[in-house]
Amino acid sequence: MTGTRKLLRLAMRLDRVRLPIWIVLLAVMPAATAAQYKKLYPTEADLDAVSGVISNPSLVAINGPLFKVTLGALTAWKIGATELILVGLMSIFTVIRHSRAEEEAGRLELIGAGVVGRRAPLTAALALAALANLAVTVFITLFLVGTGMPAGGSVAFGLAVGLTGLAFTGVAGLAAQLTETARSAHGYAFAFLGAAYVLRSLGDTGPSALSWISPIGWAMRVRAFADERWWVLALPLALAGVSVVAAYALVARRDLGAGLLRERRGPETAAAYLGSPFGLAWRLHRGILLGWLIGLAAGGATMGGAAAGISGAVIDNKQVTDMLARLGGTGGLLNAYLATVFGIIGLCVAAYTVQATLRMRAEESTGRLEAILATPAGRIRWALSHLVFALGGSALILAVTGAAAGLTYGLQIHDVGGQIPRLAGAALVQTPAVWVLTGLGAALFGLLPRFSALAWAGLIVCVVLLELGAILGLNQRIIDASPFAHVPKLPGSDFTATPMLWLLAVGAVLTVGGLAGFRRRDLVS
Repeated sequence: MTGTRKLLRLAMRLDRVRLPIWIVLLAVMPAATAAQYKKLYPTEADLDAVSGVISNPSLVAINGPLFKVTLGALTAWKIGATELILVGLMSIFTVIRHSRAEEEAGRLELIGAGVVGRRAPLTAALALAALANLAVTVFITLFLVGTGMPAGGSVAFGLAVGLTGLAFTGVAGLAAQLTETARSAHGYAFAFLGAAYVLRSLGDTGPSALSWISPIGWAMRVRAFADERWWVLALPLALAGVSVVAAYALVARRDLGAGLLRERRGPETAAAYLGSPFGLAWRLHRGILLGWLIGLAAGGATMGGAAAGISGAVIDNKQVTDMLARLGGTGGLLNAYLATVFGIIGLCVAAYTVQATLRMRAEESTGRLEAILATPAGRIRWALSHLVFALGGSALILAVTGAAAGLTYGLQIHDVGGQIPRLAGAALVQTPAVWVLTGLGAALFGLLPRFSALAWAGLIVCVVLLELGAILGLNQRIIDASPFAHVPKLPGSDFTATPMLWLLAVGAVLTVGGLAGFRRRDLVS
C-alpha cells in the first residue's frame, strides 16, 4: 500500500472539477424534486390522484414501484432510477480512469518505478470513488432533510444511492483487473449496470425474484420513506466487499498491463480492409456498436412488452380519469408512455454517440493517430471514418431498438406488421437530437481537444433537463437548450419537420466546425 496517500491526492487533483460536478448533481436532484412536488401536490387528495397512474405496470417498468403514497416516496420513485444509474456511471468512470486507463497509457509503469506498492494505484482509485459516494450520501440526506422530508427516509435514500455507487465501485475495480484495456473494462462494467436495470425492470413487472439479483433492485427495496428495510443495505455492501477482495487477489497475481481475460490475438497478416481508415475504424468500433445494439434492443423489447399493460389500466380516481380523457383515454397514456420510453432510449443512444465520437480523441492522446497520419491517410478522411460510426451507428441502434419494441408490443396486440414500422419511426425521430451531441463532441475534439470530455457534460445536462426540467419549474428557454426538447413526441403527436431540420443544421455546423479546426491544429497528446 506504499504511496497510496500520494496517489489519492494526485487523483483528487486530477478530478478536482469533474467529481464535484457529479456530487452536486446527484445531491441536488432529489431535493429539488421533493421541493417541487411539495408545490404540485400539497394535499393527500392530490397525491392519491397520481398514485393510480404511477402504479401502472408500464410506468413501474421505467421507474420502479411506488411503495407508499407520500411526498417522500413519490420523490424516491421519480428520481430513484436516475440517481442509481448516474451514481453507477460516476463510480465506474472514476475507478477505471485512475486504474486501468492509467495502466494502459503507461503512466502506472513509470509510477511503479518509484516507491509505490503494487496495490496502491487500485487502492487510491477505489478510495476516491468511495469518498465521492460518501459525499453523495451525506449531501443527499442533508438536502432532503432541508426540504422538510422525514429524516429516516432521507437517510435511507442517501444510503441506498451511496452504497449502490459503492457496489459499482467494486465491480469497476474488478473489471479493471479482468481486462487489458480501459475500453473493455468500461464495456464489462456498463454491461453489468445495464443488466442490473433490465433485471430490476423485469422483476418489478414480472417474477419478483429478478429484482433481488439486481443492485438497482436492492436500492429500491430499501423502501425509503415507506417503512424502510434497513437490512437490504447489507446486499450492495456485500457485493462491494466481494468485488474488492477479488480485485485485490487479481492485481497481485497478474503482470503489469495484463488482465485475466486476455485480448484475442490477431492473425499474423492483417486483413485487406485494415489498409484504409474506414476499415480500421470499423475494427475499433464494431465491439462497442454491437454491445450497445444488443443491450438497447433488449431494453426496447422489454419496454415494448410492458406497454400492453397500459391499455388494460383500470383507474378509479375521477381526477385521473378526467386527465386521461383529455389525453385521449388510456390510448393517450399509452402514447405518452411510449414517447417517454423513446426519449430515454434517445439519451442512451446519445451516450453511445459521444463514446464513439470521443474515440478520435483517445486515438490522438495515445499517439496512434500520429502513426496513421504518417501514411497517405488524410486528417479529414480519418475523422470521417470515425464519425460514420457515431452517426450511422446511432441511427441503426435507434431503428433496431424501436423495431424490437414494436415486435414485443405487436405480438401482444396481434399487430406486428403495423407496430414495428410505427415504433421504429418513433425511435428514429430522436436521431437529429442525438446527432447534435455528435456534433458537440466533434467540435470539442477539433477546436478544444483537451476539453473533449465536456461532451459528456452536455449529455448530463440533457438528462437533467429531460427528467427534471418540468418538475423543477424551469423556464422553457432553459429546457429548450436540450436538443431533445424539440423532438416530436411520437407516437401520439403530430410530426413536424421544422425542428428536425434545425437540429440537423445545428449538428452539421458543429461537426463541420470541428473538422475545420482539426484540419488546422497541431496534434495534442
